[in-house]
Amino acid sequence: MPSGTGRAMPDLIPVMPTRAHILVVNGRKVRQPVFVIGAPHSGADLLARALKRTPGFHFTIGSPAVLGVVYAFARSPSIQRGRGEAAATVLRDALAQGWQVSAYACLSCRPECQRARPGPALGTCVDERSITRYGDASPALMYCADALVRAFPDARIVQVIRDGRDVVAAMLADPEELAWFRRGVANLDAEFPNPFFGIETRADLDGWPKLSAAGKCAMRWRGAVHAMARLRSSLGPDQLTTFRYEQIVREPQAVAAAIGEFIGAPVARIEGPPGHAGTTAWRRLLGPAQLAEFERVAGQQLRRVGYGG
Repeated sequence: MPSGTGRAMPDLIPVMPTRAHILVVNGRKVRQPVFVIGAPHSGADLLARALKRTPGFHFTIGSPAVLGVVYAFARSPSIQRGRGEAAATVLRDALAQGWQVSAYACLSCRPECQRARPGPALGTCVDERSITRYGDASPALMYCADALVRAFPDARIVQVIRDGRDVVAAMLADPEELAWFRRGVANLDAEFPNPFFGIETRADLDGWPKLSAAGKCAMRWRGAVHAMARLRSSLGPDQLTTFRYEQIVREPQAVAAAIGEFIGAPVARIEGPPGHAGTTAWRRLLGPAQLAEFERVAGQQLRRVGYGG
């Protein structure tokens, strides 16, 4: 039941093949790890929680070891440029550390990961002896996709796309996401282009200071969709699939079955928000000026990926 993200951007750089690397964590080889990626508030967390509850999976959502590397790569893509193997090695090592099972590691994870755990609040979130597969859905992981594929050539990647207007509405209510826009935090002078902020051209860079928070969120969403399109063009359907947030909340059982078929393992029940919460919420949360700015920044891309009206 995957659905496409629209036409890919023309300036595509294919992901180059890399040599096989055997990684052993907790005494088990890491085979076909599963990664869930998407723009902020795209709904990747819904799938991450289901995979974390899936028997045999050790699925992490933002361990400190991984977050440090992911945000460094996401905010400073120049440190990866021309260093594909080195970046892959750093990311692989970070994930190996994040996947180590210990009570301390579980306590140091983000609240989102701790809330998703299937077991009691104390101790480890998974029985080490039961692990057969690994996975991760750390925030900003999508900005490390090239290094991720280099690090794990047999990875299975699940992308989630959502109506950009709902994404913007959710981001505007999230202080953690808005904090990236603060002066002194946004590293626009040091990094260009800047995929993390969706800045791809000089016109984007010149227009950034004039945008409201809603416009900046729209640019981040647009950039994320472009990045997912590029990734989709470089990987086959056996390695990458895409789902829409709206599809996940309306048909959770069907989506779980489709993901299970894609990764080759049954997936636990997807528990979404009550009803169809979060779909078309933008109609009551965004004002006319914010919607007009979204249209200027990302309206064309919104329609290209199948949203509109």
